[in-house]
Amino acid sequence: MMLVVAGLTGAGLYLAQRNAMANLQRDLQRDFQSDLTALHNVEELRYAALAERCGALVAKPRIHAALEDNALDLLYPSAKDELRDIMQDETNPQPDQISGVPHARFYRFLDRTGALLPPPNPAEVGLLRADEETQLALKPLPTTAQIGYLLRGGGTAEETIDEIIALPITSTETNEVIAALVIGFKPLEVVQKRGADEMKSGIWLNGWLHLPALLESARTVVDQEMSRRLAGPEKAETSSHLDIEGDPHLLFFKRLNPQSAFPAAYEVCVFPLKTAIARQRRLGWQILGAGALLLLVGFIASHLIAKRLSAPVAKLAIDSQENLARRKRVEAALASTHEELERSTRFSADASHQLKTPVTVLRAGIEELLRRENLDASVYDELSALHHQTYRLTGVIDDLLLLSRMDAGHVKIEFRPVNLSRLIEEWLDDLNALPDPLKLEVKTHLPSSLSISGEQRYTSLVLQNLLENARKYNRPGGRIHVTGREENGWIYLTVGNSGPPIPAEMKPYIFERFSRGANGEKIAGHGLGLNLARELVRLHGGELNLVSSDREWTEFEVRFRPAEKAGTNSERRT
Repeated sequence: MMLVVAGLTGAGLYLAQRNAMANLQRDLQRDFQSDLTALHNVEELRYAALAERCGALVAKPRIHAALEDNALDLLYPSAKDELRDIMQDETNPQPDQISGVPHARFYRFLDRTGALLPPPNPAEVGLLRADEETQLALKPLPTTAQIGYLLRGGGTAEETIDEIIALPITSTETNEVIAALVIGFKPLEVVQKRGADEMKSGIWLNGWLHLPALLESARTVVDQEMSRRLAGPEKAETSSHLDIEGDPHLLFFKRLNPQSAFPAAYEVCVFPLKTAIARQRRLGWQILGAGALLLLVGFIASHLIAKRLSAPVAKLAIDSQENLARRKRVEAALASTHEELERSTRFSADASHQLKTPVTVLRAGIEELLRRENLDASVYDELSALHHQTYRLTGVIDDLLLLSRMDAGHVKIEFRPVNLSRLIEEWLDDLNALPDPLKLEVKTHLPSSLSISGEQRYTSLVLQNLLENARKYNRPGGRIHVTGREENGWIYLTVGNSGPPIPAEMKPYIFERFSRGANGEKIAGHGLGLNLARELVRLHGGELNLVSSDREWTEFEVRFRPAEKAGTNSERRT
């Protein structure tokens, strides 16, 4: 029996660990894609702004006049005045976010053939070396705007990359492309002094990687991987794993200027995985530790049961009191162990979910024992009690799993009209079918169709907790009143009972998890019902409050949104 329990529990823990690791991997990929999406959105907005700004520049009449009249000696002097507000003032530079206008580092004109027209005074239009000016030529002239990048000072301390926008200039008379304006801007300012655990971004151009945030040795590794990737037939955006200085990283690259006449440039992003892998390992050890502890408890319980079954009937009768106390200690140890596991792994809903498997294994083992013949009656009763406790433990795990999913924001509400009156009547019918040793009087005052906006299964869980509490915490011959009304655009539901009052010092804590109070010490429960009910009501956009609790009467009030105030297909996520 112990081997069966060990095998099944081990298999459950293995599946739990695999599932948790897969979820962590998905979370990592989602975080990486989120960073990339944010960066790409900023780049697209910036490019649109630059294109609009530069499009207005090429339409300047003085520039058109100099080109169409073939007065090329007046081209750069005319452009100096027209482009004054976009050129960066080296004597008094201003950041783009202060000036509100992207600053250009240089500009040049191309003639009809796509050759560069040399400026008479390079200092006024941005200094470039001869080899750098050669990279600006485009033959033939483009008919649409072109994006390119220019590497300057590669391999030196002054290494920079400029973003180039080439805009065709069309004749106002013949509508032919007669020239082009090439403007160089400082690329999008990506924060390079990030922490070791954050994504870093750079640009790959002409076999050279510009990524100052990485050390030279790390850039060499990325450079080799990029050369290998771009040498293959598939050159679209892609991602891959690689090791940099012994640490795993995720590499992503994407073509920045597709279908451009300028040389291909790629955005290169490097995302470190060291912290994520360390977190995966910690989670794995936590799951293994929790499983080992639960398995140890299962071994103890199985050993005790097997020992008691092998003892003579006379010995069982003599030691029944001692065995009963031992069983209670084991049950208390199981409950305490479960609570500690829940607190330590609460950050992961997956770990909580996988606690169901070991408990199911224990229940299956006990059920196997109960099917044996010739069991002593007292042994059968005690095994049945243990079997019942496993169902109680499963209910607690379900509540904790739902709470942890809500804490993590994984619970989604499908808003639909819910007939609250009918749902209450169904629950009251179910409660009336149960034995009622207290002989309670139940009264309702509800409109025939009190409809709220919510999800029926979660609304039903809220009603179950409130009605069961009203039934459990009551006195013999007591009363339960359920009333509902619509007022000021809200649906109000009140559940009152004639049970003992809640002590004043406990009222601020009754909605906290595991809060039981003086009245709950003699009544079965785990202190999760009110907390779970309030969280579900808030998820529906409502509120659950304690209205009053005195010597004669205790009353709770729930506030819901009416069905007609919300869309039938809307969703809400915690």
